[in-house]
Amino acid sequence: MIVLGIETSCDDTGVAVVRDGHEILANLVSSQPEHARFGGVVPEIAARKHVEVLPAMLQAALERAQVDLDDLDGVAVTRGPGLIGALLAGWCFGRGLAQARGLPYVGVHHLAAHVHGALMPALAAAEAVRYPLTALVVSGGHTALYRVTAADTFVPLGQTRDDAAGEAFDKVAKLLELGYPGGPIIDRLATQGNADAWQLPRSDLGLDFTFSGLKAAVRRLAIEQKIDPGNASDGRIRDIAAAFQAAVIDMLAATTERALEEFSSEGVVLCGGVAANRALRARFAALAQRRALPLYVSPPPLATDNGAMIAGAGHRRISLGDFDPLELAARSTWPLGS
Repeated sequence: MIVLGIETSCDDTGVAVVRDGHEILANLVSSQPEHARFGGVVPEIAARKHVEVLPAMLQAALERAQVDLDDLDGVAVTRGPGLIGALLAGWCFGRGLAQARGLPYVGVHHLAAHVHGALMPALAAAEAVRYPLTALVVSGGHTALYRVTAADTFVPLGQTRDDAAGEAFDKVAKLLELGYPGGPIIDRLATQGNADAWQLPRSDLGLDFTFSGLKAAVRRLAIEQKIDPGNASDGRIRDIAAAFQAAVIDMLAATTERALEEFSSEGVVLCGGVAANRALRARFAALAQRRALPLYVSPPPLATDNGAMIAGAGHRRISLGDFDPLELAARSTWPLGS
């Protein structure tokens, strides 16, 4: 079964063609550098860019996959959560295509798709995935822990009480005038800095997260040290980046380990855009090894927003004949497990 996946929840336009929920025939992503000068995503710009590039991306994805519209068995589109204008761009495009071609159509939860994306390499290798799983979804818009008791059943365990981890990376990068998006930049600078140069706070809220106190501590430190933002030759900026990243990773890993101690689990899932962070991946690899559990971590192309995870997550419902009505609406807010 071949499913077309469309992802437009924020500023990345993703179009992919996936067979049987895990075999990626094409996975194209168009980013939007226009937002860099604003230090964050401008919703109106994001929505307009999705509308502009979707038709050409669809054609390119079909060519890359060496299929045509007649070969598609269904269309899966991100229904939410996300920026409503951006969501509607993909939602209307995918719904129109499905209606015009007489294809089954399903709306996919963005976070559930991230979890599926982390499982896709194991599924492609015909490895058995045993449940329940403990999943950390960590990105620019979301930081949450889930107990995944079946392929499509999610029980919320904890979430951020303020910023998402990826958002904290972006805001610290903006404070230090390092550029946007902040995650990859801080990841790179952290390898050149000393994480022990500064003692930054770690929160302990059980299975919840908070990053506001850490951000405030970075701001105070930058002021106290009279840091010149954007000065790449100042080694203290690299040290701050390393110390900040270490604090975020400590909190993410410690909270996930508390969940593993409280709830039985057959594996650990690390997914979302921040899962591309090299130090975080290494920490979770060590955590899973210590607890003798398999680790399912999103490969970098499936960590950030993409259409392949949407197509993969939508495959199961389409294969079961569980389709959505065309009048279904996109949702800017949509708690996973609700």
